[in-house]
Amino acid sequence: MKKLSTSIENFKEIIDDNYYYIDKTMFIKEAINEKFALYTRPRRFGKTLNMSMLYYFFSIKEKDNAYLFDGLKISKDKQAIKHQNQYPVIFITLKDMNRGSYDLQISKFGDIIKDVVLQYPELKDSDFLDESEKIKLNSYRFEKASEGELMDSLKNLSTYLYKHYHKKVVILIDEYDVPLSDAYSSGYYDKMSKFIAGTFSAGLKTNNYLERGIFTGCLRISKESIFTGLNNFNVYSITEIRSSDKFGFTFNEVQDLCNYYKLDDKINTIKEWYDGYLFGNTEIYNPWSVLKYIDQTLQGIDEPISFWANTSGNSIVKEYIDKADNQLHDEFQLLIQGDYLEKKVAPELTYREMDRISNIYSFLLFTGYLKIHQIIDRSQNIYELEIPNKEIKDIYMTTFNEWFNDYTVARKPLLMEALLQQDEKKAQSILIQILNKTISYHDEVEAFYHGFLGGLLVTNGYNIQSNDEYKIQSNKESGDGRFDLSVVPEDLNNPCIIIECKISKERRKLKSDSQDAINQVIEKKYMDSFIAEGYDLIYVYGIAFYKKTCFITRLQNQ
Repeated sequence: MKKLSTSIENFKEIIDDNYYYIDKTMFIKEAINEKFALYTRPRRFGKTLNMSMLYYFFSIKEKDNAYLFDGLKISKDKQAIKHQNQYPVIFITLKDMNRGSYDLQISKFGDIIKDVVLQYPELKDSDFLDESEKIKLNSYRFEKASEGELMDSLKNLSTYLYKHYHKKVVILIDEYDVPLSDAYSSGYYDKMSKFIAGTFSAGLKTNNYLERGIFTGCLRISKESIFTGLNNFNVYSITEIRSSDKFGFTFNEVQDLCNYYKLDDKINTIKEWYDGYLFGNTEIYNPWSVLKYIDQTLQGIDEPISFWANTSGNSIVKEYIDKADNQLHDEFQLLIQGDYLEKKVAPELTYREMDRISNIYSFLLFTGYLKIHQIIDRSQNIYELEIPNKEIKDIYMTTFNEWFNDYTVARKPLLMEALLQQDEKKAQSILIQILNKTISYHDEVEAFYHGFLGGLLVTNGYNIQSNDEYKIQSNKESGDGRFDLSVVPEDLNNPCIIIECKISKERRKLKSDSQDAINQVIEKKYMDSFIAEGYDLIYVYGIAFYKKTCFITRLQNQ
């Protein structure tokens, strides 16, 4: 039985070490027909492995590894095979360019270029290069190149390779937008975008020795900012039909995978958790999560989880939830509850546009946190969007709950303080703020609000006014019935709180319903047991809820 890899991205290693490989080699045929092409897909959808595959196919240095493609689909295409191992190739991945500062990023790029030079030791003694070219080559080799020389590195290395091999060069750049993402989050976006734009312009636009340039990335950065002036530049994003099945797993591929490992009974689970993406018109599964789940199952752990939540780049959901206004929170809530939103998607973006409300859903779509539910108007880029599967829903839920817990922790003592100070207006304001940030009010049942309020009143048992210990009581018998909630101090000299909750059917009834709650406390003598225990200060509140708002009435003259 073949081994299963969840981390190897080197095509040769996958084939040589007999790992299970889902044949994506027909991607090579599509790449052959491109001059400049960018393929955008979410993280962990097989971009680097596909680029490694292109390298081993095109590279003139890998003729001894031509056997890697024996028996694979591309080996049957006679026209494509004519291109096998015919070109010098510059293959770089920028996925590790996330160093946090501009200077460190430039240093890392210099290290990447050095590795390319070391792949071609024959150049330093080549009779086809003059001394000035060899000096510049050595500056790359020993990482002494200036920033300007690094911007020209792709063009210069293409020139040297062409002169030596007398063949035009293939440039493969994987995860081209990672340095731009890091630059945006670290505050040096303008400098980084100018460097990347200058490097790509020299390497592609003004490069007479270029056979083709293939890029992968997560986002389609606007052509004007990065790929200025490139003609015949094609972008294949998740909305395009072409190459829609070349990244990620199709249903048939997942079915074959499960069949091979005798896990056919897991197909429905895999579909629920890791399917749901729509690339072009092709249904796609998250390949990394599928492999992780199968690998885990083979080890005897049959429990689907959100594997993707632990990958890089998932901070985007938290960032948007942190910054979201009430409308965005409500829309996220609809998505989590299984609904979809009709939105206009921006096909081209820059990272500095991430924070615009109008672009949030575009970023979430292209980074894999949403899927296209239905095409409304392709020409206007209008789509219905939804959460793809249980794995991504789990990311939203976990992130939202973590954020909500942080949000409420800071407000719990303020709510308790307002109640103890008999400031019902302040307490009401704080409670409405929290309600507006919560993920759901479910079916507006009293049990939800009861539990929600009880959780808010738990402040580690500490009262900032008196350093007294408090305990929360719920549905306890008192007088002629059971009150909803009470906050009871250990010290009899401190006030205790009784709260009765009501659900209003209409917003306009909030005030009267909260008064009804007060009346119920009086009529059913809920205060009696506390008076009997010796408490002199008893604060009574009636709270009426309607969706994400409330009204608090306090019993006067207590």
